[in-house]
Formats: sequence, structure tokens, C-alpha cells
Amino acid sequence: MPKSVIRTYSRYTREATRLLGQMIKLGRIERKLTAQDLADRAGVSRGMLQRIEKGDPKCEIGVAFELAALVGVKLFDADASSLAGHINRTEEKLALLPKHVRKTKAVDDEF
Repeated sequence: MPKSVIRTYSRYTREATRLLGQMIKLGRIERKLTAQDLADRAGVSRGMLQRIEKGDPKCEIGVAFELAALVGVKLFDADASSLAGHINRTEEKLALLPKHVRKTKAVDDEF
């Protein structure tokens, strides 16, 4: 049986997941949806929804984003059309960069 990996998260990551979870919960309550209603709409368990609302960083990011979309939480401070623009610009930048990253070897240039 494989050992479970104990992963540590930075303070920024913990706070960001907590904030996203709180924003999802606020959106759910403002729309007068129960936890079970929202979980059913997203196709996830109520337990998964509750973990995301509590800010558990081990939850799937796609599920968190889908829940956010269902309750109207804007991610990246952008709408769908501007997200597509950001994706295109990022893909253009990535196309200009090398395909592989190699570690540089230290050069001993002392004579």
C-alpha cells in the first residue's frame, strides 16, 4: 500500500483557498441554495462542497472553479471573453520560450 504524501502549503495558498471557499459559500447563500442543491448541480458530494467552502487545498481545482462559476464568483477578475484573450496571449508567450528547461552546468573558469 503506498504511503500517503504529507504536503505542506504556503500561507498564501492556504489563504487563497480559504478566500475562494468563503466566496463560494457567500454566493451560494446569496442565491438561497442549500449545500446539497449546489453539490447536486455541480455533480459532487456535499462533503466535497463543504471541504471547498472551508478552503481545503487538497480539493480538485476544476471542481472549485465550477462551483465558483455556478454561484457567480468571478475568477481572475475577468469575464469569459477576456479570459480567452488572456489564454491566447499566454499561449503566444509560451510559443516563444524553449520547449524544455535544462539545468545549467556550472562553468569553472578560474585559471
